[in-house]
Amino acid sequence: MNIKLRLTILNFLEFFVWGAWLISLGGYMFQTFGSEGSSIGLSIGRTYGSMGWASLLMPALMGIVADKYLSAQKVLGICHILAGAIIFYATKATNSTEMYWTIFVTCCFYMPTIALNNSVSYAILTKNNFDVQKTFTPIRVWGTVGFIAAMWATDLFNWKSNSNQFVFASIAMIITGIYSFTLPNVAPENKQQNNTLASKLGLDALVLFKQNKMAIFFVFAMLLGAALQITNMFGDSFIRDFGKIEEYKNTFGVKHSVLIISLSQISETLFILTIPFFLKRFGIKQVMLFSMIAWVLRFALFGIGNPGTGVIFLILSMIVYGMAFDFFNISGSLFVEKETDSKIRSSAQGLFMLMSNGLGSIIGGELAGRVVSHYSNNGVTDWSSAWFVFAGYALVVAILFAIVFKYKHNQKEFENVMH
Repeated sequence: MNIKLRLTILNFLEFFVWGAWLISLGGYMFQTFGSEGSSIGLSIGRTYGSMGWASLLMPALMGIVADKYLSAQKVLGICHILAGAIIFYATKATNSTEMYWTIFVTCCFYMPTIALNNSVSYAILTKNNFDVQKTFTPIRVWGTVGFIAAMWATDLFNWKSNSNQFVFASIAMIITGIYSFTLPNVAPENKQQNNTLASKLGLDALVLFKQNKMAIFFVFAMLLGAALQITNMFGDSFIRDFGKIEEYKNTFGVKHSVLIISLSQISETLFILTIPFFLKRFGIKQVMLFSMIAWVLRFALFGIGNPGTGVIFLILSMIVYGMAFDFFNISGSLFVEKETDSKIRSSAQGLFMLMSNGLGSIIGGELAGRVVSHYSNNGVTDWSSAWFVFAGYALVVAILFAIVFKYKHNQKEFENVMH
């Protein structure tokens, strides 16, 4: 089989297994463990925050194993199979605490596969004399397609409302693990540089905190990272909750909430294509501000939207998500690439991920869970107030970033990074 096709299938499966449950988990927990009262919002926030805890250490450990001891595609396969076996136990969770630990251990093995998927793809493309930068991007887009396809399957088969979503994810993960073993061998290279645990975690790059510009950037990466998972946690629960209201219970949005949310991922694939233009034209500070304002709109539009006459606001929220997510994650990574010395570049990228998807995710899960719990009483949640609090948070972060972060844009420098 064609190498590019094999890697396309790998990337499709890599994110397919995540889309099967990530968006619908919060709604399932609200529905299944709602008897726990107003604390269920906090429990959901902490469950999603467990992905951040898993992201702090396990990707670095599995990266070292792949670098030194075992072929990378085998580590990728083993991690997927273990994650698939563990998430099956989510079907047996009888309370939010059991669900928390099931998702945490699942993510301890799944989260490393995201970086391993990239490493395996890069290595195989390089070995077969492909231009990695040009070839990998259209391959990686199929990962988002896989995520969307799994969301649609979970929604259309109505698995979002029961534990079948976890059976679906379990089977898909195990299949992905088996498929990984069929890929060309990516042997460990026993590298002696930049493969320590500290380096993988990005700790070698802590020296960057001595630079005001980079220190400020990483702090805001953490603050904005806190917003990344909020709509994943509560978007499905919010839309499905309208089903309690006679006016909305038979609307398309309530019946197919996950399908509606998938418009966010479709938007994400489109906004990726605009990043080179925006970075070249406006520079990293403006692009990051665009992202922050997009987060304000993402949350505020949820606050005024509904699945009936206000469905247009929900759709607009899904559209701006692409800018909110991509302009932060991808543009931020390119900024780190440009601003750091080649000797610590990998560590700097690790630090960026640690601050945003690690610490940011943990903080966001805890605080968002507390907000939703605060606005929940006797099984009723004041979602509008919660979304406006999140919008206010994003607005404050944007204003502070505009004032504090000083950066002079140079078009030619960014042209070099993007090519």
